[in-house]
Amino acid sequence: MSMASPPPGFIFNTMIGLCMLFYLFFSTGVPVADCSTIGVEYISRLLEIQDRERATASVQIAAAYGTLNRLIPSHSTSFQFNIIPKEHCGGESCFKLTNYPSVSEGGSPEILISGTTGVELLSGLHWYLKYWCGAHISWSKTGGMQLSSVPKSGSLPSVQDSGIVMKRPTPWSYYQNAVTSSYTLAWWDWERWEREIDWMALQGINLPLAFTGQEAIWQKVFQNFNITAADLNNFFGGPAFLAWSRMGNMHGWGGPLPQSWLDQQLILQKKILARMYELGMNPVLPAFSGNVPAALKLVYPSAKITHLGNWFTVWSDPRWCCTYLLDATDPLFIEIGKTFIRQQLTEYGRTSHIYNCDTFDENTPPVDDPEYISSLAAAIFSGMESGDDDAVWLMQGWLFTDDPFWKPPQMKALLHSVPVGKLVVLDLYAEVKPVWITSEQFYGVPYIWCMLHNFAGNIEMYGILDAIGSGPMDARLSKNSTMVGVGMSMEGIEQNPVVYDLMSEMAFRHNRVDIKTWIDLYAKRRYGRSVSSILDAWNILYHTVYNCTDGLNDKNRDVIVAFPDADPFSIALPLLSLNGRYHHDNYPSPGRAIYELGDSYNHPHIWYSTSEVIRALELFIASGDQLSESSTYRYDLVDLTRQALAKYANQLFLKVIKAYQLGNLPAVSHLSQKFLGLVEDMDTLLACHDGFLLGPWLESAKKLAQNEEQKKQFEWNARTQITMWFDNTEDEASLLRDYGNKYWSGLLRYYYGPRAAVYFKFLVQSLEKGDGFRLKEWRREWIKLTNDWQSSRNVFAIKSKGNALNISRWLYEKYLNDLDSLDQSRPGYLKESELFPSS
Repeated sequence: MSMASPPPGFIFNTMIGLCMLFYLFFSTGVPVADCSTIGVEYISRLLEIQDRERATASVQIAAAYGTLNRLIPSHSTSFQFNIIPKEHCGGESCFKLTNYPSVSEGGSPEILISGTTGVELLSGLHWYLKYWCGAHISWSKTGGMQLSSVPKSGSLPSVQDSGIVMKRPTPWSYYQNAVTSSYTLAWWDWERWEREIDWMALQGINLPLAFTGQEAIWQKVFQNFNITAADLNNFFGGPAFLAWSRMGNMHGWGGPLPQSWLDQQLILQKKILARMYELGMNPVLPAFSGNVPAALKLVYPSAKITHLGNWFTVWSDPRWCCTYLLDATDPLFIEIGKTFIRQQLTEYGRTSHIYNCDTFDENTPPVDDPEYISSLAAAIFSGMESGDDDAVWLMQGWLFTDDPFWKPPQMKALLHSVPVGKLVVLDLYAEVKPVWITSEQFYGVPYIWCMLHNFAGNIEMYGILDAIGSGPMDARLSKNSTMVGVGMSMEGIEQNPVVYDLMSEMAFRHNRVDIKTWIDLYAKRRYGRSVSSILDAWNILYHTVYNCTDGLNDKNRDVIVAFPDADPFSIALPLLSLNGRYHHDNYPSPGRAIYELGDSYNHPHIWYSTSEVIRALELFIASGDQLSESSTYRYDLVDLTRQALAKYANQLFLKVIKAYQLGNLPAVSHLSQKFLGLVEDMDTLLACHDGFLLGPWLESAKKLAQNEEQKKQFEWNARTQITMWFDNTEDEASLLRDYGNKYWSGLLRYYYGPRAAVYFKFLVQSLEKGDGFRLKEWRREWIKLTNDWQSSRNVFAIKSKGNALNISRWLYEKYLNDLDSLDQSRPGYLKESELFPSS
């Protein structure tokens, strides 16, 4: 008598389930203590109001089923959702997983998921899919979903008989940054927003920023103060620069906004808010920060309106520099603030009573008198409260990290200017520079522990997994903790999915996470199977690229995407010994070089041994025959190959510079061509996955246009943000050039490569003529090249092509295989055969 074979995925899912049981009880633990902090007590009234005003249970359940049907329609009947009161979870927000009580038949529910809101229901669904079915969910650009390991409907694995209860240790899970709306979300339509809201709910996010469409609200508000639509043409920035227009950093750049844009964005915002409310989220709306159009000064000449200083323009160009700020102590401030809040209530019909305002973000107050600062902040809040009696102010805490102006007296004056519980601060960069530690828990004010992680949507493998897995617990369990939530406050998304997968879990984690165990499970879930070489590779990545502990900001400054604008003789190289060879004893640790003083070149950030990362790449390539059909694997393979080649390119650039400094024309010519060939090869690599394409960014911009003129304007916005960013003259580049750089196919071949070629051309000409490097001429030529590219209209692919595994193998063999002669752990190391080629 033969024994029946187990269903597909049974062994894998049984292993995942057993691992999950171990993980829950020995890593996460079963929470039994009260989850509250002092901070939670302070916001308890707001929490009660939000609970009372939340959508009905039937609405939330219906919205949760909508997400389930979009996520995994084949299992739409396998799960039953049920909304329960907080009293069933000891007064906290939670989800519960239990086996469906009746015997399952075809089309019958197998798992009952109960939760206090729609977000909790979907968090429970995601948790079950991750840790009982070995599934993985990430953004489509980063590989999308891995659901192949989920057994067929009717064969889902059971949870333990007693069920699983997961409580939130703090009530809120926050999402977004004020600038994410421009760096990532600028061109999204409803279809993309719907997918993102699904992703938010599955990740447990219940406090998302909701900034879309506010310009249409402002247009209506300012009409009440005799400001016409035409007066706002030089006030709003273009679609790709609205974040900085909203914050008062600049005005008009990339504009004016067409009326059709204002109207369609308001319609989109109403859809976004409706879905968020249906799922039980608490969307955060904007509030008045004091940023006003220039015309207001003419209408109200006696108002206290300040002309702010320059923010990153080259020559303080008044067309977009030096915005106007209405003093919060002026009576007009409260009137405008109240009108704005009420106009939003009129348009949207409801609110979650929590509003974001960042008046002082990169706009330093004119004086440091604590009483003045306190009066400003109190007036800002009065504007909110006069429009909504239950208003709570949510403020990004970046200013406390970024601006030395904010010393303890000034911080206290700001933080204590409103009643306790009426102000919540985002500790925006807590994984690297936590302010809660140095400010005595924000001097008693509730705060949210946030991971900033990414600047400008740069593509760079980077993270601090250990800090993410322990930091929120350390903050919450500290003495007199005022922590009320966790958050993800990145400037741009759709990169480093491992970091966001872990951070989202902190919404439900009570104890520190064993990252090694978590990474092993992640690798199995991400690809739907266990491959030993991949586990080894991820262990390397955990200890290298995802273990940045040097406390430095990671804004990607790789040479390819942030080419140096410097005289080659001003670029420092690793120190030489007397015999002209590199003195390797000067390297204090792998991956760290000592450079001469006076360096004009911002060397790329590196915190790990690149030879170790190349070893991880070898293991990835070796796993390709088993995993090449997986989109998640292909994304990671392309990203890891890109990462290794980018660091190699940084070294190759320094070889070009050293050859130039030695006057070696053949070497400069040879190495320059090698660098340019590498850029084109990397473009070919990036073309292999949809997540690394320029085309979708540009096409999504044009798709929102109503006519040809708008297409031209929107495409210029999209191209400018990722290249020059802000204004320039003929021979002075933008101070923000390359800040929003991207490793995208199309951008390397047609922009970054040609720009580097211009620089190398001037190097060669300098050596041929025996004169100095013509820095000003180089600048004029590359700035013109950039400005021409910003205005060009050539079309790029929106679908990937090429075999990622084959191309990765080819590039590894071509550039990275000879590790004995190319010491990747020491940036700048030169092989004599490359510095003095026989040619």
